Parts: sequence; C-alpha cells; structure tokens
Amino acid sequence: MDPITTAIMAALANLSKDAVKDCYDCLKGKLKKKFGETSDLVEAVDKLEKKPDSEARKAMLQEEIETAKVNDDPELLELAQELIEKIKEQPGGQNTINQTQNNTVSDVKVGGNFEFKPVQKSGS
Repeated sequence: MDPITTAIMAALANLSKDAVKDCYDCLKGKLKKKFGETSDLVEAVDKLEKKPDSEARKAMLQEEIETAKVNDDPELLELAQELIEKIKEQPGGQNTINQTQNNTVSDVKVGGNFEFKPVQKSGS
C-alpha cells in the first residue's frame, strides 16, 4: 500500500492523539489546497473519516490517490512520512501501521481453523 493511503488510514485510528491529529490535519489541508476541497480525492478522505472500517471507502481512497498521482508529489510524501512517524511514536502505533499495510483491500474472504507455525528455512 502506498505511504499516503497508509498514513491516512492509520491516522484515523489515532486522531485522539494531538500530535497525530495535527499532522493529519496538515496533510489533509495540503490535499485540499492542491486538489480542491470538492475534489474526488478530498471527498474520498472525508467519506473514509465517516466510516473508517469500510473496505469500499478504503478502496475508493486508494484509487483516488493513484488517479491523482499524489505519490508523485514530494511534499505530500514528506507530510505522509511525518504522519506515519507520529503514529509510530504512539503506544501500539507500529502495530497500527503494520495492520494498515497488511490489510490491503481485496475481495478474498478467509475462514476456517488455522495453525500458525514458524517458517522453516531450507538449507543454506
């Protein structure tokens, strides 16, 4: 998952922390300034804020970020990285980032019983 989508999605779980909220507001403000307050991208962020657990809204945000080529903007990437760093500083923040990056949007449904075992390295 790209860094800007990761930053936004992870931040939504940490907006009660002032440092995270300040960085998030700065990133969102720059998105509004660069793309317009009524742009599809900013609307996707607003909609995800209202339903942060919605897979459809996460997918919509990711699509809008790709369409607008937001990840080609060094300033926005820097703001996203700062936001990710602020989230990592919070208790459980690294886990939030990891979960956000690992829970990519897909139509795959998994069920059943699983047994997790350590990965065995084959001969070195």
